[in-house]
Amino acid sequence: MSTVLLFAAGLVALVLGATALVRGASLLALRLGISPLVVGLTVVAFGTSAPEMAVSTGAVLSGRTALAVGNAVGSNIFNVLFILGLAAVITPLAVHRQVIRQEAPIMIGGAVLLMVLGLDGEVALFDSSLLLGLLVAYTVFLVRQSRHEAAQESPGGDAPAPAAAGAWDARLPVQIALIVAGLALLVVGSDAMVSAAVVFARALGLSDTVIGLTIVAAGTSLPEVAASVTASLKGERDIAVGNVVGSCVFNIFGVVGLAGLAASLGAAGALPVPTDLLRFDLWVMLAALVACLPVFLTGREIARWEGVLFLGYYAAYTAYLILAAQRHVGADAFADAMLGFVVPLTIVTLGVSLVRRTTQQP
Repeated sequence: MSTVLLFAAGLVALVLGATALVRGASLLALRLGISPLVVGLTVVAFGTSAPEMAVSTGAVLSGRTALAVGNAVGSNIFNVLFILGLAAVITPLAVHRQVIRQEAPIMIGGAVLLMVLGLDGEVALFDSSLLLGLLVAYTVFLVRQSRHEAAQESPGGDAPAPAAAGAWDARLPVQIALIVAGLALLVVGSDAMVSAAVVFARALGLSDTVIGLTIVAAGTSLPEVAASVTASLKGERDIAVGNVVGSCVFNIFGVVGLAGLAASLGAAGALPVPTDLLRFDLWVMLAALVACLPVFLTGREIARWEGVLFLGYYAAYTAYLILAAQRHVGADAFADAMLGFVVPLTIVTLGVSLVRRTTQQP
């Protein structure tokens, strides 16, 4: 009963935190002349990725280094396949042109870079410093780009009103308090739900490996679920998509970078990249991120059927993890089918859909 109450309390905290965060962030964006997309890519994305950073860095400090990279990779797979899929099923998500031209290629490039850095089986001090440096440069670039575009659109410098006159959240301190309180509730809520879910999973006899790749990765992404779904329901579609894309970038550059730095400066000497991740999970992550491009390009929106497709892929990935953990004889064949047939076929199908939509446009 206590576990059920913990799970319910975590769910309530997530809903309240997501509502406060999306409201505060969208109002702050208007006040500072920063687009909602950039707020989603930075403030919301980085804030909702705080659990991933806490779990991965904590795992390194406690000697469980293998969990650090797996958490970041599993969270990215969950972000793209489950969160984008779920948000699109609720309401089709319009994709900003900047995401297509700039953010999606950066997200995919970061995944390729992580794979290259991990080919030697570890993320060393130089690798970690490079990842963190790229994150700082990316964030500074986004903010400057957004403020420059806002200045061009409003030459007189007149910023839009951040909220209706007399509204309780029209003042800057209130908006900052909403963001801080929202982030705190998201972190606390996700921690409570992860703890409860681990108890449920162990009661069902699942191994620690499956718990780490599913429950922990999905659990630390619950803030992203809450924030993106809430933003989608409230019509803040730029924040919904930007949160997912920004979280993926942050997981690669920030979470792995900080965990690698902690490992390099500690007794481990470097952050190890497990062989299983190099053989399968990193490729699944890359395939999911690459699949975003044709999805984003087909009419510049994520349609409901594409959301259902992403959810189906996540279900298949989870099924593989369970089969592999149980050493089922069909696990390898299942993995080969996913990477060698299903994913390429889907990308081709989405590409054909893109061509058809393009040729049908006047």
